[in-house]
Amino acid sequence: MQPTIDAHYSDLIARIRDAAILGSCAGVLGWDERTYLPRKAAAYRGEQMALLARLSHEMWTDPKIGEHLDALESAPLPDAPDGTMTVNVREIRRLYNRAVKLPKSLVEELARVTTQAQQEWREARAANDFARFRPWLEKIVALKQQEAEAVGYNDHPYNALLDEYEPNATAAEIRQVFAELARELTPLVSALAEAPHRPNTEILHRDYPIDRQRLFGEQAAAAIGFDFQAGRLDTTTHPFCSGIGPGDCRITTRYNPESFNEAFFGILHEAGHGIYEQGLDPEHFGTPCGSYCSLGIHESQSRLWENQVGRSRPFWEHFFPRLQQTFPTNLADVSLDDWLLAINEVRPSFIRVEADEATYNLHIILRFELELDLLDGNLKVADLPAAWNERFQKLLGLTPPNDALGCLQDIHWSGGGIGYFPTYTLGNLYAAQLMEAARRDLGESDLEADFRRGDFSRLKSWLNDKVHRPGRRWSAQELCRRVTGEHLRPQPLLHYLKRKYEPLYGIG
Repeated sequence: MQPTIDAHYSDLIARIRDAAILGSCAGVLGWDERTYLPRKAAAYRGEQMALLARLSHEMWTDPKIGEHLDALESAPLPDAPDGTMTVNVREIRRLYNRAVKLPKSLVEELARVTTQAQQEWREARAANDFARFRPWLEKIVALKQQEAEAVGYNDHPYNALLDEYEPNATAAEIRQVFAELARELTPLVSALAEAPHRPNTEILHRDYPIDRQRLFGEQAAAAIGFDFQAGRLDTTTHPFCSGIGPGDCRITTRYNPESFNEAFFGILHEAGHGIYEQGLDPEHFGTPCGSYCSLGIHESQSRLWENQVGRSRPFWEHFFPRLQQTFPTNLADVSLDDWLLAINEVRPSFIRVEADEATYNLHIILRFELELDLLDGNLKVADLPAAWNERFQKLLGLTPPNDALGCLQDIHWSGGGIGYFPTYTLGNLYAAQLMEAARRDLGESDLEADFRRGDFSRLKSWLNDKVHRPGRRWSAQELCRRVTGEHLRPQPLLHYLKRKYEPLYGIG
C-alpha cells in the first residue's frame, strides 16, 4: 500500500524539524563561541561545529526528503497556494535542491574554518593586525567560490551566495537599487554637512557607567516588546541576535563607558531582531512557515525599532526623563532638543554599526562592491586593506587610520557571510516602507501618542500579524506588496530621512 499524501507530508516535516533542532544545537554553540568560549577552545569548537554541520547536511540531503517531495509535488495539495502545506513543500524543495548540490566535505570544512577564523578575527582586530587574519580570509573566499560553483548561478557567482540570505534577489538588482538611493542621499548628506544647526555630541561621551547602561537598555528592550522570559542579553565583540528556538532568543551588545549610543542603540537593534524571532509561529518551528522571510525583512525589524522608533521624538519624550534619572549628573544641563539632535547626528564615520542613518548605506555599498570583486577574482585578499581605504575615501571622504577601523571592523567575512551585507540596506528600505504602512493603518498621531506613553504594544502586534507570523509564505517582495500595497522602493526611506533631518538641522 502506497503512503498517502498526509503520510509523506508528516514524515517530511518530522525530518525537517529534527534537522532544525540539530541546527539549534549548533546555534547554542555558536552563541557561546561569540560570548563566553575560552580563547584556547576555538580549535575544538571548530571540530564540534564541523561535526554538527556534517550531520545537519546529511539530514537535509537524505534521499527520503527528495522522495517525499517528489510524491507531494506529483499530486494536488489540499490547501491554497499560500497554505501551510503548499508553502512548506515549496520552500523545503528550494532548500533541499541547494543542499544536495553542496559536497559534504565543503560544508564541514566551511564550518571548521569559519569557527576558527572568527576567533582569529577577534585577535587580529584587537591587535590591528590584518596579516594575522589574511590567510583565514583567503581560505574563506576560496571556499565560498567553491560553494557558488557547486550551487550554480546566472550572471555572477555572487548571486549564488546572495540567494541564501535574500532569496531570488540578484547582484544586478542590488546595484540598481543602491545607485538610485545614492543619487538622492548624496545631496542630502551634503546639505546636512552645511546646516546651521550642529549637534553637541559631547553629551553622548560623558561618563556612562556600564551597569546603569545595561539596566536602562534592558528596560527599553522590554518596553518595546522583547520578552526576557524567552531571551537574554549578553556582551560580545560584535553584537548579534541568535534565535535558538521557541522560548530561547539570545541578543548581545557591547558597552563603552564613554559612549551612550554604542550599547543602547545596539540593544534596540538586536531586540528588534529578537522580537521578530519571538514573533514567529512556534507551532511551525523548524519549518518554512515558522521561519523568517529573508534577512532583508529580518533587518527591517531591527532598523525599524532602532531608528524609526528609537531615534524619534515621541520615543524620547517618554524615555528622556527616565534617562536623566538614570544619569542625573550627565544630563542635568541637557534639553530634549539637544539630545535628539545629538543622537541623530549626521557625520561620516569609520564604523558601520555606529554610522548615522543618512550615511549608513554608503558603508554597505562599499562592502557590496568589495565582495563582488573578491568573489570573481578581481581583488586579492592581500590587497583588501588598500582597496577598502581607497573606496572609503571616495564614498565617505575619510581614510581609515588603521585596519581595525577599516577592513577588520566586521565579523561577517570571518563567519563566511559573503552576500550578507546588502540585506542591511534592503532592511532600511523595508523598514521605512513598513513603518509608513503602520502609520497609515494605526493612525500616525495615535501611534505617536502610544510612544509618548511608553506603549509600543499596538505597533508590535501589527508587526507580529503582518510580518512575523506569515513566516515564508511569501517572498520578501510579495510580503512587502501585501503589507504596504507597493513593491519595495527607495522613496519612503528618503522621505523619512528628509522629514526627520530637515527640521532637526534647520534646512529645507
